[in-house]
Amino acid sequence: MAKQTKYIFVLGGVISGLGKGIAAASIGYLLKSAGLKVSIIKLDPYLNVDPGTMNPYQHGEVFVLDDGSETDLDLGHYERFIGVEMSKANNATTGQIYSTVLERERKGDYLGATIQVIPHITDEIINRIRAVNRPRKFDVVICEVGGTVGDIESLPFLEAIRQLSLEVGYHNHVLVHVTLVPYIKASEELKTKPTQHSVMKLREIGLTPDFIFCRTERKLTKSVRDKLALFCNVFPDHVIEGLDVPSIYEVPLILHKQKMGQAIMERMELASEPNIDYLENFIQHFKNPRHKVNIAMCGKYTELPDAYKSILEAFVHSGVENDTSVNVKWVNTEKIHNDSDAAKAFKNIHGILIPGGFGTRGSQGKILTSKYARENNIPFLGICLGLQCAVIDFARNVCGLEGANSTEFNRRTK
Repeated sequence: MAKQTKYIFVLGGVISGLGKGIAAASIGYLLKSAGLKVSIIKLDPYLNVDPGTMNPYQHGEVFVLDDGSETDLDLGHYERFIGVEMSKANNATTGQIYSTVLERERKGDYLGATIQVIPHITDEIINRIRAVNRPRKFDVVICEVGGTVGDIESLPFLEAIRQLSLEVGYHNHVLVHVTLVPYIKASEELKTKPTQHSVMKLREIGLTPDFIFCRTERKLTKSVRDKLALFCNVFPDHVIEGLDVPSIYEVPLILHKQKMGQAIMERMELASEPNIDYLENFIQHFKNPRHKVNIAMCGKYTELPDAYKSILEAFVHSGVENDTSVNVKWVNTEKIHNDSDAAKAFKNIHGILIPGGFGTRGSQGKILTSKYARENNIPFLGICLGLQCAVIDFARNVCGLEGANSTEFNRRTK
């Protein structure tokens, strides 16, 4: 185990939705494959206490941990990539942090001091980051900050990271900036200016990135890479190219090919080498399956796949395990009104899954979906409300209990 806990901070720039969570999880995978013990914390700048009450269209799936905590979907990626069971200590929101500080103030714990963002809020943020490794079990703690550099709500988190970076020292922390290098079709150019401005904003705050992870749809030329290195004050080989890939599990391979894992470990004075043999074998089976199945995903958030992210990733893992490509067909249960609609929706389907949810919207379609699967002997999995709909179908259509219903239908519909 490393003599002191090492910290890797993953921050986003230019726009949101660039895949900071996948980047953080991929870095974690490389370090884990080198024999290091790794954990990850997600810091979310929103004022909600947790994402449990947030609309899936805005936030995607709520990932529920073994301890019952309702957390950001990125924690699902963390668990899948690094194989560490997460707890409530691995996700902190602005709402949680302010609530904790204000509760202490009401109890008089601050002895009448004026409560301010610095030091009280930033101290609590630092405490949350350190708490991930208390008692100490990990060599490295990766800290992903949600949002984008320049957002007013992110400033306390960045200030806390600045303070913690100074406290732990140069060789005990690394800052990775995930940013966008857009391709302008009219001029056929990759543009570095958005990244330059994002890094400039970071440096105004007192943070200097060690690695620039560039999300881009075109390969970075040597001149673009050198320009980014020059103006962002990093080594050219610390400008990492992040092209779109068919599977998120290829991202660690892309980083490994550019020797990002080795470079991070050299910076943190960790003498290890990543071993990615297992992941290469996983991707080989993912891309070259021998079998194929069609699975219907039946819900009401079908326009936003992230609302069912963990289920989709479970299909990937189970498909690879069985040498099978899982083709997911999205079925909006609001559009299933009768048996004829169900027959059309589930033509050539080998299995049906109804995920969790609540409220009446789309629920009658879910009940008809369960009925169709039962009557046509199609393999069926109901999760949470999905299973309740199957019970309602059986109660109504087999047992003759016409009034059978679910209390979930009475909850507020999103």
